[in-house]
Amino acid sequence: MKAMIFAAGLGTRLKPLTDHLPKALVLVAGKPMLEHVILKLKAAGFTEIVINIHHFGEQIIGFLQANQHFGLTIHISDEREQLLDTGGGIQKASTFFQGNEPFLVHNVDILSDTDLKTLYDYHVQSGNDATLLASQRKTSRYLLFDDTDRLCGWINKDTRQTKPEGFVYDPERYRAYAFSGIHVISPTLFPYFQGWSGKFSIMDFYLQNCQEARIGGCLTDTLQLIDIGKPETLTQAEEFLKRI
Repeated sequence: MKAMIFAAGLGTRLKPLTDHLPKALVLVAGKPMLEHVILKLKAAGFTEIVINIHHFGEQIIGFLQANQHFGLTIHISDEREQLLDTGGGIQKASTFFQGNEPFLVHNVDILSDTDLKTLYDYHVQSGNDATLLASQRKTSRYLLFDDTDRLCGWINKDTRQTKPEGFVYDPERYRAYAFSGIHVISPTLFPYFQGWSGKFSIMDFYLQNCQEARIGGCLTDTLQLIDIGKPETLTQAEEFLKRI
């Protein structure tokens, strides 16, 4: 099984830790967050991983080499010349995912108790072009799904902004779930990337194409998750890892 880890972010919310270090190598409970994600993927049976790099990318390359790539086949998608955001990052790395086999995408700063193999299998059985792991979690921004678990829109409940353009939120019709930063994509999604290039968000791409592409949700009420986005969440993440 194949996977991609987003490790190219600037980590601005983790300053000053990221002034001389990529976010992916910030320590959580004594291990870089990248190592936590790699080992979770390995334990779930993933054997080939693509990692995109930008900010202090050479440090990530050195870290992987020093650890013999953790016994996995690891490719680097090099974005050091231009940071491409999540959508552009997947598009650039798509050459590693030719064929029919789906691949799992995981943000480097997300820790969770989800069973990644179960999520992968759910996607395979669903027939979706992409499946987004989403949960009942308190946030301001929600993905909106219909009663067949198909993605239909997005809302910021603080500002009432909705996407895609023209989408009308009906709480009786749509269920609101928070995205986890973990999703599974089949190569059948790639034809929809025509006309998209450079730097763009995968979520904007999903929302623009959800009427034509089959973009679904793996929806749960029990997911435990933490986003290691700020220095104060590092201590919380250590406690989180003890619980899961």
